[in-house]
Amino acid sequence: MNYIPTIGLEVHAELSTKTKIYCGCENKFGAEVNTKVCPVCSGMPGTLPVLNRKVVEYCCKMGLAIGARINQLSKQDRKNYYYPDLPKAYQISQFDIPLCEGGSVPILVNGEEKRIGVTRIHIEEDAGKLLHDDKFSGSLVDYNRCGVPLIEIVSEPDMHSSEEAKEYLEAIKRLLQYLDISDCRMQEGSIRCDVNVSLAPEGSDALGTRAEMKNVNSFSGAVRAIEYEIRRQTELLERGETVVQETRRWDDMAGQSFSMRSKEDAQDYRYFPEPDLAVIEVSDEEIARIRGALPELPHDRFMRYRALGELTDYECGMLVGNLAMAEFFDRCTALERVKPKAVCNWLLGDISRILNERGSELSDAALTPENLCAMIALIEKGTISNTAAKTVLEVIFDEDRAPEAVVEEKGLAQNNDEGAMRTLVCEILDANEKSVSDYKGGKTNALGFLVGQCMRASKGKGNPQIISKLLTEELSKR
Repeated sequence: MNYIPTIGLEVHAELSTKTKIYCGCENKFGAEVNTKVCPVCSGMPGTLPVLNRKVVEYCCKMGLAIGARINQLSKQDRKNYYYPDLPKAYQISQFDIPLCEGGSVPILVNGEEKRIGVTRIHIEEDAGKLLHDDKFSGSLVDYNRCGVPLIEIVSEPDMHSSEEAKEYLEAIKRLLQYLDISDCRMQEGSIRCDVNVSLAPEGSDALGTRAEMKNVNSFSGAVRAIEYEIRRQTELLERGETVVQETRRWDDMAGQSFSMRSKEDAQDYRYFPEPDLAVIEVSDEEIARIRGALPELPHDRFMRYRALGELTDYECGMLVGNLAMAEFFDRCTALERVKPKAVCNWLLGDISRILNERGSELSDAALTPENLCAMIALIEKGTISNTAAKTVLEVIFDEDRAPEAVVEEKGLAQNNDEGAMRTLVCEILDANEKSVSDYKGGKTNALGFLVGQCMRASKGKGNPQIISKLLTEELSKR
């Protein structure tokens, strides 16, 4: 029997506010353990929380970006459970009246747009972090993360493959980055997700029994967890067994999940309204202000790049996925000096290579859109070759210098003298009779070898287009 998987994701994103959600402690990753805590976030008796206004704004920002409805009156609730990293033995979250409800996130699958529904977005506080190490027995607790503000984005069960789930997660990450509300550093746990998977027989209207995997810490891990769970449930069903509703722990190193506990229902957490915090009220004016400040969203930018007619979907996606690079690309194309395709090729090619080698960001470089476009224009005019341009790029990447000056200083100008080049071509043909014979015998790749020999003989200054043309002419005479 064929089974159709249904997937829902709960994404937890840490917000990049200066302070925590209910106290004035600095919201900072990587500090010495238990140094970013106070009586409020460490759960001391008698302390009172005060809601960080920026957290509400950031949550509404995300909601408006996906077309959600903002609940102008909402509340916060206590979610009661005991765990060593939760000093109060409850988490302040939102239960039945979240800040945002509805909306959808557009994704592209095989070039076709699909919208993934969102059930809700709510705010809550993060718990601490348990530390395990071979250097000591047992576990220690770092409370620095207690009270770090989160938004939880709960999707509808609209995904049916690990590919769709990955595209959705990437879309969420891009939105968070474009809205500038989360640093999205997955290695620091800024984005985590819970994965829900169920299987139902093909053609069935009812959903199967779902299993949830908690705190998956990477998008590739989410893909592996989904694919594993689909296999696990398929094997159970094919053996005539039933899938149990449960919470499972995904072990990415082992490549499998392990049962933790039977799935809780809402009543198990004994939700009730948080008595120490007032109702949240969001005015029409505040919603209008936040909506008016929204930037161009990633999907809109993708469609704008696609409409240029020069870039592939892959190239559009690569540019959109890096906000700094997308903004640099826009500044280049606004100059209208060179084709967008050429700018894209350099950004995704050599510029990305240099950034990866140095482990730096584009904003750290001295490279300007004006200088990059001027360099590309020199290539298009035939003044320099692509090889010479790589040398120019290395300089203007670190120094705000005109490419023309670098070309002159380093003697990189291309030789476009056809007479001199023809003499050189004839010399190379005379010295490579076997390659000439191979070419005449139908081995066309011999031409590339001969071009390379000519470029070497000209010390890289010969125009490869002119050399190729002259080689073809001279070969036809032999």
